[in-house]
Amino acid sequence: MIAPPAKPIRRLLIAPGLVLGVVLLTLTLPIVLVGAAFISRYVPGKWRILRIVWFLFLYLLVEAAALTVMFALWILSGFGWKIGSPTFIDAHYALLSWMLRRIVASAKFTFKLNVVTEGDPPRTLNNSRNPILVLSRHAGPGDSILLMDGLANRFKRQPRIVMKEFLQWDPAIDVMLNRLPSAFVPVKKAKDAVVETIGEIAASMDDDDAFVIFPEGANYTETRYKRSIEKLREMGRPELAERAEELKNTLPPRSKGVMTALANAPANSDVFFVGHAGLETFVTPGDIWRGIPTDTNVAAKVWYYPADRIPPPEEQEAWLFDVWAEIDSWITDRLADTEEPFDDPHSY
Repeated sequence: MIAPPAKPIRRLLIAPGLVLGVVLLTLTLPIVLVGAAFISRYVPGKWRILRIVWFLFLYLLVEAAALTVMFALWILSGFGWKIGSPTFIDAHYALLSWMLRRIVASAKFTFKLNVVTEGDPPRTLNNSRNPILVLSRHAGPGDSILLMDGLANRFKRQPRIVMKEFLQWDPAIDVMLNRLPSAFVPVKKAKDAVVETIGEIAASMDDDDAFVIFPEGANYTETRYKRSIEKLREMGRPELAERAEELKNTLPPRSKGVMTALANAPANSDVFFVGHAGLETFVTPGDIWRGIPTDTNVAAKVWYYPADRIPPPEEQEAWLFDVWAEIDSWITDRLADTEEPFDDPHSY
C-alpha cells in the first residue's frame, strides 16, 4: 500500500480536488448514467456497471458535502483554534453519523445488502452510560463501516478507531477522523507504538464513547491464518498456536492490544464482542465484481460482558481466546444460512 502524501498536499490539493470533481461529475451525471446503463446491457449481472457508477457517485457526493461542512466548521472554530473543543467534536460526530447513515443506506439499496442481528442486542449498548470497548471480527469489505454506522446511528455512541494510514487517501475520512479521538497508524510503525496509541485512546474515553478494535488485525485469508499460527509458535506460545489451529473462519486474536485497551479504559467500561457472517466471499476486487448485486444477508451477533464480569489481567488472554472460539463456532453454524432470506424482526 502506498502511503498518503503529506498533510498540506492532502488538504490543499486532494480534498478541494474531490469537491471540484464531484461538481463537474454532477453536471455530466445524466450522460454518465445513460452510458453506464448502455454498457450494463452487455455485461453479465443485473445492471452491474450502473449500480457501481451510481453508488460511487453517491459516495463521492456525501464526501464532498462532508468536506464542505468541515471546512465551514474549521472557519467557525476560529480557523482551527477551537476545533478540538467539545462543541466542535460533537458537531463532527453528528456529521460522521450522517455520512455513515447515507453511505450504508445507499449500499444496502444499490447492492441488495441486508444486515440481520441475531437475538436482541443488549440494552446497555445504548441505554448504559458506561464507555464501551467493541471487539469485532474483521472480514469482507465495509464491515467496519457497517459496525460504525450501527454504533453511531442505532445505538447513539461516539465511535473511535485505530486505522491504517492508507485510509487517509480518502479526504473525508482523513479530515474527519484526524479531528476526532481516533488514530491512523503507519504500516511501518513499531507494534509497541501502536499498542501505546491504543492505550491512549482507551484512557480518554467518556460515557458516550465506543472504542472499536479488530483483534485479528486484518481480514481473514488462508495465508494470514497459517502465518499467524507460525508466529505464535515462534513467540514460544505453543498452547495458543494449538488453540488457533481449532479456528475455522477467523484469525487468532492479538491479545496485547486488547489487554492494553482493557487496562487503560475507565474501570466501568463494558465489553461487546461482535461476530458477523455473510461477507466472506467478497474479499478481492474480483470477488466483489462477480458478486454485484450481492443479494447478501449479513448475520450479526453481540456477546456482552459488563465491566464487573471482565476477568483480571492474568486471565484476560485465555478469556479472549475462549470468546473468539465461540464466535468462530457461531460463524461456522451461520455461514450456510446467509444465502437464504431471513425472517427476522431485527433486520435493519
